Amino acid sequence: MDAGGHRPSGSDAENRPRWGRPAEHAGEGWAVVDVETSGFRPGQARIVSIAALALGDDGNVEQSLYTLLNPGVDPGPTHVHGLTADMLEGQPTFGDIVDHLVELLDGRTLVAHNVGFDYSFLAAETELVNRELPTDTVMCTVELARRLDLGTENLRLETLAANWGISQIRPHDALDDALVLAQILKPALVRARERRVWLPVHPVSRRRWPNGVVTHDELRPLKAVASRLPCPYLNPGRYISGRPLVQGMRIALSAEVECTHEELIERILHAGLAYTDTVDAETSLVLCNDAQPAQGKGYHAGELGVPLVSDAEFMRAIDSVVGGTGVEEFTDTTLAGDQFALF
Repeated sequence: MDAGGHRPSGSDAENRPRWGRPAEHAGEGWAVVDVETSGFRPGQARIVSIAALALGDDGNVEQSLYTLLNPGVDPGPTHVHGLTADMLEGQPTFGDIVDHLVELLDGRTLVAHNVGFDYSFLAAETELVNRELPTDTVMCTVELARRLDLGTENLRLETLAANWGISQIRPHDALDDALVLAQILKPALVRARERRVWLPVHPVSRRRWPNGVVTHDELRPLKAVASRLPCPYLNPGRYISGRPLVQGMRIALSAEVECTHEELIERILHAGLAYTDTVDAETSLVLCNDAQPAQGKGYHAGELGVPLVSDAEFMRAIDSVVGGTGVEEFTDTTLAGDQFALF
């Protein structure tokens, strides 16, 4: 149940993936991972070194894995990761260490700095050795840092490390990067709890085929997924200032907001509202911090008479969303009771 006491009802709602979670809610622990690769295309390029640290929910390290890997291909950008073919000759393959990795990842949220990159390579390597990643959720520390309002020049790993006084000795070394990220994660989680920020914990899925093969679905940006997710509530129409939000309302986001779009979309979905990429006559409101925007979705909303609401006002209202009218599943009852025979 969300902070306003509402959540989509029924088994379908319970099975919907959860996007994001309040920082104060306990989890099952973290698995901080960094991989160095021979290129940028998972399945073609290969992992040449990997470091994984199992952390408790408090951020303390409980288990670790680090190794160079023999990729069976040219190691690629040696000037970046510092690893040559001679150094990787005789090292274990990914298949040799996959059991240890699976044990470390099991039940934990996989964390990386730009997690889409690391997760896609781990998924590709695991499929190549006919195994399955036991990962159901991931978190990107780049997105987490965006939400913490740190005031840093950028969100690079070395910049975040300097912000918290953490020494980075060997950038682009898998073990050093993973250790630095683990040290960053601990104060970041504390700051997230203090600021009541939602953690960008996102679901990942995999498919088991009849022949026993497991494939891992691509980790797609939430914005690309959310606009296609069906809302379990009917659209009640336009938002009226001074009244509560109602489940099923269609919410669009302008560029003129302080919160990240991902965090706003997480809150929209969790509350039973609908996210839309477009502004049209069916849009209930647009989140925009500019009262008179000259362009973009905010301007388009003004042309259509769609109300504008600041993200701060929206965040205050999200805790008291009013229950909406559920969408009934279509059932064809015209043939009920009839019997048919095939000749």
